[in-house]
Amino acid sequence: MIKKFAFITAALILLQQVSAQGPSRIKDITTYRNVRQVHLVGYGLVVGLNGTGDRAIGSRGTLFTVQSIANMLEEFGLTVESEHLRTRNVAAVMVTASTPRFGKPGTTFDVNVASLGDASSLENGVLLMVPLRDARGVYYGLAQGPVSVGGYNITTLGGERLRNNYALVGRVPNGASLERQMLGSELRTDQPLELLLKEPNYTTATRIANVINQYSPSPTPLAQTMDASLVRVTYPPALAQVYELVQFVASIETLTVIKDIEARVVINERTGTVVAGGNVTIGSVMVSHGALQIHTTTTPYVSQPGGFSTGRTVTVPISQTTVTEEAGEAAVLSAATVAELSAALNGMGFKPRDVIAVFQAIKEAGALNAKLIIM
Repeated sequence: MIKKFAFITAALILLQQVSAQGPSRIKDITTYRNVRQVHLVGYGLVVGLNGTGDRAIGSRGTLFTVQSIANMLEEFGLTVESEHLRTRNVAAVMVTASTPRFGKPGTTFDVNVASLGDASSLENGVLLMVPLRDARGVYYGLAQGPVSVGGYNITTLGGERLRNNYALVGRVPNGASLERQMLGSELRTDQPLELLLKEPNYTTATRIANVINQYSPSPTPLAQTMDASLVRVTYPPALAQVYELVQFVASIETLTVIKDIEARVVINERTGTVVAGGNVTIGSVMVSHGALQIHTTTTPYVSQPGGFSTGRTVTVPISQTTVTEEAGEAAVLSAATVAELSAALNGMGFKPRDVIAVFQAIKEAGALNAKLIIM
């Protein structure tokens, strides 16, 4: 177990050290401030369920599901009393989604579907037409289509229950159609291009601005670092047509920079995993490791009274405690990287939990030059 842990830890650390210093494309580490996604929500019905929809309560189904079915049937010219409706093949759901970037009317995108009532599964269901709106109630589009669950929840006649994954949340691939023009999705010469860093960092933002200015030299710098998360790019004066702006932005996206990464060590105590970035360094530390074991055993002892006495026979437990302490190991470790420290600790016989405790202690001692994150 220790060797396996050491191999996995070292492999992950070496992978981080190799990839952390590699160049990244600007399009992979930034987004466009001018182009935003809008969160949408809607309420609807999923039909075609095999008796796994919202369950009946007495002679009626779930109140809002029954009311929704009655309202839907009225739209088709049918009036049905609510007490005559059965909802086992229908489930009330909430539909959520985000508008696609650079979306235009007719663009399709995925939506998520989640059960709102007490249905047991949405497997094989079909989402009926649902209007999608934002937080202010502005209409953006419609969603409809078969629900993909990726799991099942089955109860047999004998009461046996079979379940795989979670069957009350599904997805409708390309089930929504955008019917509203997204603001800010068109390039304009009178509006600068603003790049938002996915991970704000002054060093990375400055490098992005420098790379853009070197790519397109002009009397005045085109790119300026506004803060740790924003780089503002002004279009060259020679660009007047929209297709020229598109070509300029496309060329900027493929430029590469060395992303500055904060020194971090991430520890998952549940799995015993330690992952560190390539910028992590460790000073010289002294580590002492020992084990104290305490064993307590209880032996029953039968006590009998003397002859012709008025006493009675009782059982008295006698406890015996032994303390054993293994010889502690102390070593001065001059490890420059986490990989070297991990190898040294495993060589001393440390178990995964002990390694995590050592990292925490080294951080408290001030020898770990990184941010320690406990998951």
